[in-house]
Amino acid sequence: MSEGLLHLQDFFDSGGWVLWAILCATVLLWTLMLERLWFLARVFPNEARDLRSNWLARTERGSLAARHIRTAWLSQAQLRLNRSVPMVRVLIALCPLLGLLGTVTGMIQVFDVMSLSGNGNPRAMASGVSRATVPTMAGMVIAISGLFCLARLDQQSRRAFQRLTDKLRHD
Repeated sequence: MSEGLLHLQDFFDSGGWVLWAILCATVLLWTLMLERLWFLARVFPNEARDLRSNWLARTERGSLAARHIRTAWLSQAQLRLNRSVPMVRVLIALCPLLGLLGTVTGMIQVFDVMSLSGNGNPRAMASGVSRATVPTMAGMVIAISGLFCLARLDQQSRRAFQRLTDKLRHD
């Protein structure tokens, strides 16, 4: 087990501090995504059931006031469904940019090595090249996987909201 941790430490060291920043963004991104998936699967169905029972408990559901109440309830439900989604979108967009920052810092390291040791020392430049490519790859992998999960999250949110809208019909 300690050998696996050693390899993981080597991987993060090969990407430099930018890879650690990508890791922090990734942890935050997937924490928010898992929270949203948990909310959609476990919490929102109960809230939708409560809203429906409150709506059906009303004696009149066709007046203008009732329609405004329905609209307000649906707006609140939609806000709860989409909470944290803008932050998820920002984190998905941030990961490739952090990868690009890793590319720039790695190339700066390569040019520093070239200026100190001349232009023919591939071993000295290898760590800079690694520092340039690893964060780029990591940022892109995180962003692509986040986009797939976000698409699924958006789809589930829209479906849940549409089901709630259908259940809160006015007379």
